[in-house]
Amino acid sequence: MAQVTAKLVKELRDMTGVGMMDAKKALVAVDGDIDAAVDHLRETGLAKAAKKADRIAAEGLAGVFVDGNVAAITEINSETDFVSKNEQFQKLVKDVTEAIAEGNPETLEDAQALKAGDGTVESEVLSATTKIGEKIGLRRFARIEKTDADAFGAYSHMGGRIAVLTILEGTTDEDVARDVAMHIAAINPKYVSRDQVSQEEIDHETKVLTEQALNEGKPANIVEKMIVGRLNKYLAEISLLDQPFVKDPDMTVGKYVASKGASVKAFVRFEVGEGIEKREENFAEEVMSQVKK
Repeated sequence: MAQVTAKLVKELRDMTGVGMMDAKKALVAVDGDIDAAVDHLRETGLAKAAKKADRIAAEGLAGVFVDGNVAAITEINSETDFVSKNEQFQKLVKDVTEAIAEGNPETLEDAQALKAGDGTVESEVLSATTKIGEKIGLRRFARIEKTDADAFGAYSHMGGRIAVLTILEGTTDEDVARDVAMHIAAINPKYVSRDQVSQEEIDHETKVLTEQALNEGKPANIVEKMIVGRLNKYLAEISLLDQPFVKDPDMTVGKYVASKGASVKAFVRFEVGEGIEKREENFAEEVMSQVKK
């Protein structure tokens, strides 16, 4: 009998969306043959969509949920943006986000085991995969806690295409926190402040800016001063507190928050599909290939 390794189980899970134990049982049943295991799962109704490894799930919804001093934000992916309009999928996002807020998981594996809907997060995702017929999966999440003296800012943009969760210290004004969350959704800063930028990133950007200046033919004796100015501009662009506030560009976000007696502790911004390489579909070729069959 072929050895059923954890790697093989994970590969089958990624291909079919079934649970770990179901994947392992299927592999044992077919002596470790992964293609046969896919067929076995399809035959038993556990995997409706066949061989999903070549499918790219880069659409879906980002969800955000706040309950008192606890909040959670998630991204759940699907293959097409049509699914985001599906009521079952929308409920799945809501249920999973709430389950994460309540359950406080540390990893995706932990999150899969949480109670959600009529079962667990894992079984609910599998049920949605089976009924909707697309590759669906929980990609990432974050959970944040605050004190009674702080405020959460939760914002969902473009029907859940972008979700933001931020926490402000020194104020309980949720409207202020939400304004900051809206800014983050629109401008997409990388950090709260420039103090969070790593030396490695600064060194890399300095090198790029130096090469740019030299390629522009600038004299070596003024390149250094130019780099300082351009680096400051770069850091201001990626740092939330230095950015012009979208509702009042005459002041920075930092000054706006300070005027409310608050400070930004942290933020999380999820944009559906960011970082996932999407396949370019040629629908004309796809139709022709079907006609020729």
